[in-house]
Amino acid sequence: MGWHNPPVPWADLERAMSGKPHVVDPLAIDADGGDSPAWTRKRPPYEAPAFVRTEGAVPYAELHCHTNFSFLDGASHPEELAEEAARLGLTALAVTDHDGFYGVVRFAEAARAIKLPTIFGAELSLGLPRPQNGEPDPVGRHLLVLARNPDGYAQIARTVSKAQLAGKEKGRPVYPSLPELGEALKDVVVLTGCRKGTVPAALRIGGSAAAAEELDRLVDAFDRDRVVVELIDHADPYDGDRNDALADLADAAGLSIVATNNVHYAKPSRRRLATALAAVRARRSLDEIDGWLPAAATAHLRSGEEMAARFAAYPGRWRGPRSSARSWPSTSSSSRPTCPTGRSPPATPR
Repeated sequence: MGWHNPPVPWADLERAMSGKPHVVDPLAIDADGGDSPAWTRKRPPYEAPAFVRTEGAVPYAELHCHTNFSFLDGASHPEELAEEAARLGLTALAVTDHDGFYGVVRFAEAARAIKLPTIFGAELSLGLPRPQNGEPDPVGRHLLVLARNPDGYAQIARTVSKAQLAGKEKGRPVYPSLPELGEALKDVVVLTGCRKGTVPAALRIGGSAAAAEELDRLVDAFDRDRVVVELIDHADPYDGDRNDALADLADAAGLSIVATNNVHYAKPSRRRLATALAAVRARRSLDEIDGWLPAAATAHLRSGEEMAARFAAYPGRWRGPRSSARSWPSTSSSSRPTCPTGRSPPATPR
């Protein structure tokens, strides 16, 4: 991929990179069919495809998932993610796009149709000096927040909207300090996040002592019952050591731990598209971006059984926020998500 390619519509490039057959998209006839009010034709109602919904032997809710509304980062439509989550037997799925709720309307519609409990959240980008397009490894720190109830949803929406306006340019939200975020986001659960999260980043740069300080800062800002340590295993050689250290920090601080897969696409087959998106975001060729990318297609949805096996070194179970998977606004299920994690059975956040 370079800068002198023949003109290829993005829809054709996405189809080729995703390995999808060429079909006429009904959403693309006469209008884009997106959510923008500028289009003259409304997006038609979601119709669930025929698939076999499984019942997982291990209850598991994926709490960290990006759709393609995390522009040039996520590689699957919200509907694809909901369908794959239901096929795998997940008890719930959280959508946590970057700095906004852009994908939740389509996600909620699909989840309602296939009876998948939903959780809504966002991954906040802290400390951005400028928009990060053109960067192979974007800077800044991430804070993953999940709404526990409608009030939490409103608080996240209000906080993100203010940050987007404060940045005064697209792609550079400016958030207040961590204590101010804690005051503004009372009805949320905070996960320590991916390698860009404040705690994992401090662990990588400054070791356990620095990570413990960052974890204390989160606890001071959000209270102990709203902070959860997140473990992610993408088969990177350093994942095991990092997860061991994070689990030890959680034990020392008396915090719960939770396993996620930091999902960026529904299935492994979407990795080719994710790679192309990363190259476009970084303004690099595929060869140039290769060294910055994961070595394998690991950032996809997984079943509870696979996650339990992947995190067998951390026996136990963490039960998600009591209000997270209730029926607002898209499902009628009253089941609560459960995630296999933890060295000891932690308490449910209140």
